[in-house]
Amino acid sequence: MKFEGRVAFITGASRGIGKALAVGLAREGCDIVIASKSTESTEALPGSIHDTAKEIEALGRKALPIRVDVRRDAMVEEAVAEAIDKFGHIDFLINNAGALHWRSMLDTPMKRFDLVMGVNARGAFSCSRAVLPHMIEAGYGHILMMSPPVLPEGAGGKIAYSISKLGMTLIAHGLAAEVRDKNVACNALWPATLIESAATINHNLGGPAMWRKPAILVDAVLELFAMKPSEISGQALIDEEFLRDKGITDFTGYRCDPESEPPRIGFDFKLEAGKISG
Repeated sequence: MKFEGRVAFITGASRGIGKALAVGLAREGCDIVIASKSTESTEALPGSIHDTAKEIEALGRKALPIRVDVRRDAMVEEAVAEAIDKFGHIDFLINNAGALHWRSMLDTPMKRFDLVMGVNARGAFSCSRAVLPHMIEAGYGHILMMSPPVLPEGAGGKIAYSISKLGMTLIAHGLAAEVRDKNVACNALWPATLIESAATINHNLGGPAMWRKPAILVDAVLELFAMKPSEISGQALIDEEFLRDKGITDFTGYRCDPESEPPRIGFDFKLEAGKISG
């Protein structure tokens, strides 16, 4: 168990990719802080912080479910304080909570702009800022943004979302430079393909033939966090490329449809009438 004794603070871990990351790290010995808004499971959005906690505890690890809206600074700070009080340290922070809005500028009300900015870029900044002093004091830490490389090509048709997600990656680049001598790493990670999640399912983004399982992101995170912070920081990684660098060449096990290899779409895809192109 490569992460025994480590503690991960994961936002948006009540379901989907965040939950998969929480369970994957727990299997490797990590105790988990589940920082998410959902305290009850619903038909539309199954899963809650307590459901994730039960799965982690069933693996023999400790779980701390805390209701957190990352747009509320006081909630973030209180959650970090509670985690430190329970575990004494936070080794890994994964800024996974996300808001989705893929529409043109004229189809984006300012209220929706504020939502994606508040959850994605500002939320990641707030969580990183709250956790960082504890990592610096401990002389160890990995901070991870679930966001893409900074490229302008994908902004058309989803400007607000692009600003918010690319802003997360800029945090990774900037923070890496600020704490390079503190043995704290900050990186970004993004999938090469669409990933099966509540977002892709509920927004009708392709289908199983276009999706990979969240396990590919889990495996990439396990490889990343196994590295020393001094070995990798300030990088915007793509899951498949990173895993290939680690010697993994067979990706068929990550397919949602065993007969179909999902297409790589990068960040420059388009959403038109519920369909993906690019």
